[in-house]
Parts: sequence; C-alpha cells; structure tokens
Amino acid sequence: MKAPLQAAALIVLTAAATTAVVLPVATATAQQSTVSSAPTPVAGLPDFSQLVEQVGPGVVSVSAEIGGGASPRSRAAQQQDIPEIFRRFFGPDGFPFPDMPDRGARPRGESMGSGFIISSDGYVLTNHHVVDGASEVKVKLSDGREFKAKVVGSDEQSDVALLKIDAKGLPALRIGNSDALKPGQWAIAIGSPFGLDHSVTAGIISAVGRNNRFTQQQYVPFIQTDVAINQGNSGGPLLNAHGEVIGINSQIFSNSGGYMGVSFAIPIDLAMGAVKQLKETGKVRRGMIGVTLQEIDAETARGLGLPDTHGALVNDVTPGSAGEKAGLRVGDVIRSIDGNDIRQWSELPPIVGNKTPGTKVELGVLRDGKTRSIPVTLGELDPGLLPGASRQSAPGGARGPADASANPLGLVGQELDADDRRQAGLESGEGVGIARIDGAAAREAGLAPGDIVLRVGGTTVGSVQALDRALAGVKPGQTVMLLVRRGSMTRFFAVTPRADGN
Repeated sequence: MKAPLQAAALIVLTAAATTAVVLPVATATAQQSTVSSAPTPVAGLPDFSQLVEQVGPGVVSVSAEIGGGASPRSRAAQQQDIPEIFRRFFGPDGFPFPDMPDRGARPRGESMGSGFIISSDGYVLTNHHVVDGASEVKVKLSDGREFKAKVVGSDEQSDVALLKIDAKGLPALRIGNSDALKPGQWAIAIGSPFGLDHSVTAGIISAVGRNNRFTQQQYVPFIQTDVAINQGNSGGPLLNAHGEVIGINSQIFSNSGGYMGVSFAIPIDLAMGAVKQLKETGKVRRGMIGVTLQEIDAETARGLGLPDTHGALVNDVTPGSAGEKAGLRVGDVIRSIDGNDIRQWSELPPIVGNKTPGTKVELGVLRDGKTRSIPVTLGELDPGLLPGASRQSAPGGARGPADASANPLGLVGQELDADDRRQAGLESGEGVGIARIDGAAAREAGLAPGDIVLRVGGTTVGSVQALDRALAGVKPGQTVMLLVRRGSMTRFFAVTPRADGN
C-alpha cells in the first residue's frame, strides 16, 4: 500500500504585510492514473491566451513613493461623515486601499498600481489616485526593466494621470472605441493585484454611462463590469475581445474591501481627451453651464406637469454663468444637448464637462409645457470650487413662528432677516424659513426644519404670509413642487398632501 501524501495547506497572504496564515485542509491519497491523450477543449468557451500574449508587454506596474500625510488621529476624524459601508470598504484604518481614491492627506508609504503604454516613445497612462502626492514614481516593464517616471500631468476629476519614461521602441497598446460598448460584451483586465504582476481576469460589460454616485467624479460616465478588480489593478487597461483598450480600471464597490462583482472603469475616449490636454498644458480644462441639476422621479414629473421622467431639472442658476447669460431658468428641464436625448440628469455633466470652454452647444429645454432650443456658450469650470462652497448654512434660530400651521402642508413658517438671507446666499425679500412641520406628507417628502422655501410651484415666496397664501389652494392628492434651499444646496421637493389632512 502506498503511503498517503502529507497534509496540504492553504496559504493566505494578508494585504498589509507578507504574514502567512496557514489553514489546514483535508489530506489526500495519491492516485495513479494514466492519461493517454490531451483532453479536448470545451467548445464555445473563450480563450484569451493569444490576446494576453500580444498585449501583455504593454502593461506595466506603477509604484509611487508618497511623502507625508495626516496623522492617524486627524485621518480618523475626517471619516466621521462616511457611511459605515464605506468605512468597511476602505479598510480598518478608514481609508481606501493604497491604489483607491483618497480625498484627504495621504499617509507616508508606497502606492502600488498598474498602467499601460500608449506610445512607443514612453508615454504611460495610469490613475490619478495611484500617483497623487507622490515624491517619486517608478514604472516596471514586463521584461523587468524599471524606470523613474515623470508625471506629465494628472487630473483628479477624470482620475487620469499621464507619465513619461525615458525609453524608445516600447510596445504600445491599441486604443479602442469606448463609445461603441454594449452591456454583455466581453472585457479583460490585466494588472498587478496585490503585487501579482500581469494577472489576467475577464468578465462582461455590466453597464455603460454609469454615474458612480459614491465618488466626486461626476464628469466620468463609468463603464461598469463584473471583471475581478482588486488592490493593485487601478490604472491597468480594460480590453475588448480584440485586444484594444476600452477603459482604465479605477474603482470597485464592496461591503468587505474585496472584489464583489461591481467594478468601474474610465472610458478610454474620455481618458484620451484628457491625455491631449495634459500633454499640451499639464492640466484639463472643462466646460460649464453654471446650473445645478436634480433627478426627476414620477412624483416630481407629476408635480411639474411633465410627460415623463426624462431630462435634468434645473434647481439653481449661478449668477453671471453661461447658463444665466443664455436665459436658463430655475424649473427648466434640459431634455437634450446637441440633439442627443438626456434621459437621466447624471448624463449631462459628463457631456458638458468633457467639452472645452467656449464650445457652443444647443440645449433642448422644456419650459411651461413647451420645448424650446437654447444656445449656450460654455464657460470654464473652476476646479478649486466645490458646488455651493461660497454659501453658508441656513438660519438656525426661530423668531416667533406661528403657533400652528395655516396651510394644507402643515408647514410652520419663520420670517428671515437680512443676516439670515446673507448667510444663505439669498437676495433681499427672498425665501421663508421652516420652523416646524406638522404635516406627515411634507416630512415624508424630505422637508425639515431649517429649510428655506424659495418657491411654491412657479410663485416666489418671501414671507410666512406669502407661503400660506401660495399653498392655500393645494388639495389632497394634488402634488405641489417646492423649491427649497438647504445649507448650500437648492433643490425641488414634490409634496402630495393626503385626504386626512396630513
């Protein structure tokens, strides 16, 4: 009788260090067998081996020395507003993986990621967050050669960074067309997850033009895939079945910090547009209309008398902006741009943001039940300004509100003084505060004490009396639209009072 094989063991490497955890598995007995011939491949399954062999030399590993950063205590304090799901995703320290986005100061250490060669003379593309804050960047080729890289330019909003190494005759990858992608098509990723160079994973395109609401990158219509992407894959290429680059692997969504089947890539068409500007000026300039937008749900569409939920609802127009100069108004619904339909509000910012300032666009706008064409010459987005950053919070203290509501929505109004309006960024005589909400429908719609009502339907309000008068005719089951300022943001709320008076 043959002696049994020794017990095997599964080695699990932790992400933070090379500490090995040995997990015993069942023993096995050696079995003698003879294979007379090679097995026949299963028909119909894809074989990407030739593709990987051809494009593999164009994929590189990127390492960046990150200098300085916030202390652990201050970094922890920055995470207080992050939902628990993202704290779990970002790891035990409350931060993303080393190759994942981090909007605060970064700790000293090494950031590891991937990249790919886009020209034979040494231009390499990777993610902004891989090299952000780096004092030194190195690129390692598939043949083992390593080069110090110069960061030609890096753009946080598109999460694209352009590197240059001093080398010639390099194997550049072919650039594909991300605009032609369709859900269900094959996609292949090559990168260095956990430092494992040139690892290959495959899957399908799950969705295109995806707005990733978990990031600040509102100008990126992400490609969503189920391709396995992990720590170290960031910056690597996403390829189609022809071996052409269709995206840059950038982010994952996870409850645990590991791959869970939802990965996001930056479309290569957008990335190459950024590359052109980075080569020329070292930065990316973006067009801007100067309006804030919100989605349109079924209740909002009913309240505004819209035929459907398509389009982007304008809830604020920046004074002096391109939008104001073109005549856009609060309450307009942008339904198309240059003849292309806008189905969801999130589709518009990437289209506008990826046009250069000074570009002329034609907006199809629905206003008062009529569609009109409005030409707009785009302004320039200031990357140093966040939406609403110049405005202050809403008033806090009440000054003698009414004892009970005098309108069908149960809103108890509060007069605003000049200081309240100045802090909220309002003009004289604009807006009325909400001191208390007695109606259940208004609370369920999301209204809260401290909000400032600017308009009821198409009627502006600037006093408690004006608010009650504007709401007086609202009947049970009738949806009314309220334009509300909350802190630095303005948006519409759809409220439908019930038959019981709430």
